[in-house]
Amino acid sequence: MSSKRSRPAKKSLTSLYVSFTGVEPGYVPKRWVKFPVALLLLPPCWVLSLTFFSAMLNTTLNDFFWASPVFWFFSGGCAIAAILCEGLPKLVIVYVLGHELTHALWVWLHGGRVHDFRVGWEGGHIITDKTNTWVVLAPYFFPFYTAGWIIAYGLALLIPGVSAQWESLFFGIGLTWTFHMIYTVRMIKKGQPDIEYGGVFFSIVVIYFLNLVLISALLIVASPSVTWTGFARDLLENAMDFSAAVVKAVSRFQ
Repeated sequence: MSSKRSRPAKKSLTSLYVSFTGVEPGYVPKRWVKFPVALLLLPPCWVLSLTFFSAMLNTTLNDFFWASPVFWFFSGGCAIAAILCEGLPKLVIVYVLGHELTHALWVWLHGGRVHDFRVGWEGGHIITDKTNTWVVLAPYFFPFYTAGWIIAYGLALLIPGVSAQWESLFFGIGLTWTFHMIYTVRMIKKGQPDIEYGGVFFSIVVIYFLNLVLISALLIVASPSVTWTGFARDLLENAMDFSAAVVKAVSRFQ
């Protein structure tokens, strides 16, 4: 009698179930690695923060960036988003939708499949066969609606007769990015299971660093005096100064 070949075990689905808008991954591989990684990210966070705020202060005060139309349209979008988030609590459903779509997008980017997708007033969830740090934390550093606005703006420029309107672009960026940041902070304060994936400390450091990378890029694009090469040069100088300060501090204990 020929023996029957056993069927391969069906790949289990990981439910990214959201108690409000977070996920419950269930198992974190190599969790012990993430805390040291977060510690190693602290110096880059400090150097990038110093570089960004220095560039922002210099271009605002010395180059009168605060008086430019781009600055005011961006700020106007930020202000309107803050008012809407405070005055319209039901906007949370918009955030939940973007949150779950971001999870789904990053699942697809990592070669996974989404088997279920649900959004409701009490939260939402997706069921997928792919879960990792980027999938879980993506909604906190990837502003879904901001990316959508930029793509829509780029597509609009392909229409004959449509010219670039930087004020409109940055108004939409300010509106959507502020919406993203307000609800990101709110969700973190509520204690999301997303943030517990890999450890709270690790998640907060990664979210802060990647959001700072994004806002630094926006500053470079918007400011006429802050360039990619200039920002990179200041970043390198601040990194060297930080390294020298660390070496000097360590040498005192030897």
